[in-house]
Amino acid sequence: MNEKRNVYIIYGFLESGKSQFINFTVSQDYFKQDEPTLIIQCEEGEVEYDETELKSLNTYLETVEEYDEFNPEKLEELAKKYDADRIIIEYNGMWNAKDIEERMPLDWAIRQQITIIDGVTFETYVANMRSLFAEMIRNSEMCIMNRCHDVDKLNGYKRTIKSLNTGIETVFEDEEGEIDLPLTDEDLPYDLKADLVEIKPEDYGIFYLDVWDNPDRYAGKRFHIQTLVMKEPRLPKNFFVAGRPAMTCCADDLVFMGLICKSKEAKNLVDKNTVDMIVSIVKEYRSDYGGEGPVLYAESCVKTAPMKDPVVNMV
Repeated sequence: MNEKRNVYIIYGFLESGKSQFINFTVSQDYFKQDEPTLIIQCEEGEVEYDETELKSLNTYLETVEEYDEFNPEKLEELAKKYDADRIIIEYNGMWNAKDIEERMPLDWAIRQQITIIDGVTFETYVANMRSLFAEMIRNSEMCIMNRCHDVDKLNGYKRTIKSLNTGIETVFEDEEGEIDLPLTDEDLPYDLKADLVEIKPEDYGIFYLDVWDNPDRYAGKRFHIQTLVMKEPRLPKNFFVAGRPAMTCCADDLVFMGLICKSKEAKNLVDKNTVDMIVSIVKEYRSDYGGEGPVLYAESCVKTAPMKDPVVNMV
């Protein structure tokens, strides 16, 4: 037995394909191990588990349907019942994922979190249950959208998902299970072929998401852009974070969509200054990003009048 139990959490609304995904995963050679695996199912959909087949894979199924029972004592009791080294949790889509770690035993270590989405019902759930959806995506390293019918909408869907978690990996599947459905480049509201690319205030959200998703296509180009200033004490004195607050869920749920910016004017700026800049973009490693990411290098940086509405609406 490892010192910590390894936990994999699968999020998604009812009938999104969570059970189907788990059934497929536990049957794969790369997922097999000698130690027992426990599946904790928190809601039952159309697809049922074959417990006889699971046992042949040294995998066992338990159900926790009441939220109050999803607590450290109950979960540890189930794990000890099978001496399970690995736990897969099929989480209930109607339970808020925000505090999921607090409801687990201390010796459980979350190794991966994945959100499964039904492409047919995506727009309905996002419109009516956005706060629940947002917490799933924020927790996850990967999002798999299945049953994709309308390829033309996928860029918009991807933008919605990335607005909640810029680092998430998104995979699309059609009804035959073909992974990574080909996506055409979305029509951007600015001209990347221009000598100086104009980023209008209303286009900042698309710019921010696309520069993270496709940093190479922005590298070396020059941009005219207005942002707010956020001073980060950990950054050198000639750096600041340039960005805009964004509403990704509701009015009470703002995130700062910011990019690290180097400017000789940084020392003269304070939080919430509005700046008008001409910048170039370099993809480089930054410990602040935890890896490679887009960094703005300001050719000019001038304080200007505050924006009329600095909040980017991603809802």
